[in-house]
Amino acid sequence: MTPPPPRGWSRRDDDDFENVLRRTRRRRDRGRHRGKRRLRIFLVCILVFLLALVAGGVGAVAQFRSSCDLTRLRPVENGQNSFVYAADGSLLGSIPAEKNRTSVGLHQISIWERRATVAIEDHRFYRHGGVDYQGIVRAAWSDLRAGHVVQGGSTIAQQLVRNLYISKERTFKRKIKEACLAIKLSRRWSKDRILSEYMNQVYYGNHAYGIEAAAQTYFSKHARNLGLDQAALLAGLPQAPSVYDPFHRPATALARRDEVLRAMVAYRAITPAQYREAIAQRELRLKPGRLYTKIKEPYFFSYVRDQLIAEYGANTVRTGGLRVYTTIDPRLQRAAVRAIKNTLYLRNDPAAAVVSIAPATGAIRAMTAVTPGRTGNQFNLVAQARRQPGSTFKVFVLTAAIAEGMNPDSTYYTSAPFHYQPDPYTEAWDVQTYDHSYAGSISVTSATLRSDNTVYAQLTLDVGPEKVAAMAHRLGVKSHLDVVPAMGLGADAISPLEEASAYATLAAGGIYSKPMAIKKVVLAGGKVDTDVGWGNPSRKRVISDGVAYEVTRILQMNIQEGTGVGANIGRPAGGKTGTTDNHADAWFSGFTPQLETTVWVGYPGGEIPMESVHGIAVAGGTFPATIWHLFMGAALWRAPVLDFLSPRNPVEWRSFDQGQYGSSYSGSGSYYSPPPPPGTTTHGGGGAPPPPPTTTNTATVAPPPPPPVEPPPPPPPPPPPPPIP
Repeated sequence: MTPPPPRGWSRRDDDDFENVLRRTRRRRDRGRHRGKRRLRIFLVCILVFLLALVAGGVGAVAQFRSSCDLTRLRPVENGQNSFVYAADGSLLGSIPAEKNRTSVGLHQISIWERRATVAIEDHRFYRHGGVDYQGIVRAAWSDLRAGHVVQGGSTIAQQLVRNLYISKERTFKRKIKEACLAIKLSRRWSKDRILSEYMNQVYYGNHAYGIEAAAQTYFSKHARNLGLDQAALLAGLPQAPSVYDPFHRPATALARRDEVLRAMVAYRAITPAQYREAIAQRELRLKPGRLYTKIKEPYFFSYVRDQLIAEYGANTVRTGGLRVYTTIDPRLQRAAVRAIKNTLYLRNDPAAAVVSIAPATGAIRAMTAVTPGRTGNQFNLVAQARRQPGSTFKVFVLTAAIAEGMNPDSTYYTSAPFHYQPDPYTEAWDVQTYDHSYAGSISVTSATLRSDNTVYAQLTLDVGPEKVAAMAHRLGVKSHLDVVPAMGLGADAISPLEEASAYATLAAGGIYSKPMAIKKVVLAGGKVDTDVGWGNPSRKRVISDGVAYEVTRILQMNIQEGTGVGANIGRPAGGKTGTTDNHADAWFSGFTPQLETTVWVGYPGGEIPMESVHGIAVAGGTFPATIWHLFMGAALWRAPVLDFLSPRNPVEWRSFDQGQYGSSYSGSGSYYSPPPPPGTTTHGGGGAPPPPPTTTNTATVAPPPPPPVEPPPPPPPPPPPPPIP
């Protein structure tokens, strides 16, 4: 029980008494803590003695020395950024990582940075054997005099061991082990290697690990180009990166830089004159870097990143220090962007995507997209977006039919409104042409130049949707395709990259090449990864060169006189337009022997009709053909004019009589059917020989077709712009 206070004791006396007790407790606590600090300092001195024994090999500590084994330890994986380069060696960007790090050799680090680091961290670095006994004694004496820790005794070798090998828990056992390992490391590694490893591992703040990342983060330059004052600033950061953060605490950072400069002149790392010049610079001259954040060609970059992750895993790609060399041509990238912007230049215009492939190898030479009024779109309109290709898909129907032996010049269908309903329980399919005009009896070749939907609806049924889907997949389409009659008119959604790959197969004479974006990957240790097969074209013949030649011949005619005249570039080229029913998607896909290019135009947010863009409804023969023309003109500047090779295995025409879906079969379909020219093959059926044809490229051609049914093509664009440097 607390005794009662004396008589006359007041509340104020209570408060004074409490204050006295509080001060007494504080003095007792300070004494206790001071005693603990002195004990620690005393133990540090004992440590110096133990280290001397360890270094000298005294038997009392021999057992501990044997447990201090470098070979049993594994470095903590700090990782380093992976970088992606274009075909010409220019940097496309760094794959984002939580920690930014780029390892460099000591010769790639400024001499000022090396001197500043040694001066402020371990000025006897080149004179001790991993542990600085003099430094420990000096630090211990300073701490003893001050009553608290004012100096550290860790050498650069000790800090490296701590960063790389062992935990950062603050125990004397860890301290002794750290010192032992530092001694052994110094005996095994040269001083330059220790310094280099340290400067490549230490944390400089703002996600920058290592001096190269720090130089890029704070000054947008390489470590080898750092000046004296910049080097001093960075050398002072590792002790407390957040305290000395130049971006957020510039005054504190400047004071720390000056401290490093004073250490440098004190230990003769610089001359007094150099010190005065550097200390006079009172601006930090920061220039925040974008090396680890800026990405050129984001669409292609994301495509490459996805391929790397699929092969190596996300963690290795982000922190594995890969050097990735790609197939992209920056000149062609600039040409693609300029072709789009010169065509669709208003803020509310639809977007456009361009992908270009070398048919001989599958190498992707350009992959880009432009969305007017927006930047930084993370969705890859080229590789990830899937939209209906419209009439460009008819090329796969044509290829499948020719592969079956159908002669497109002598096989006739009737161009008229087509109604298909094989039984009362199936929903009717009614097909019309784009402008509701019809040509009557017409050859498949002429129907292709007119892009006649009604003829291709019948041809799809006669060939068989299954065979059309199989042909599209053989040529390069990877997306799932719904095997329905409407697929021949482009009802299935595919990506521009898939379509470009399939058309490139035709340009290569029937040889499919897997799209290739990566030429070479150099691993962190400098070894080229040859196991995956980067840069080796994956090629396979999927159709005969004769079939590819016949399809290409018709597509050449389409650019010369069909719906694709707006894409004519004055050299051998074939191509096809495509427009969906509601004008939500418009395409042009075409190729020369050297290069295939696919252009898509539409709104990324959804299937929004493009009924009035610059006053017209967007179709494949308008803006997409113009963009293709401008791009190919610039891309093939100075390229030799080549013709498509004649086939070694010409197509042998056979009777084409699938017949089940032909108009002459009751219940299969109905439409107005004027008689075809005498002696021609109608609806795929057999018959007498066709009328005397005109001869072009050794293939028979039907009478000249009526004008195209797709929207009248625009006048040819102006000549290609001057080359892009």
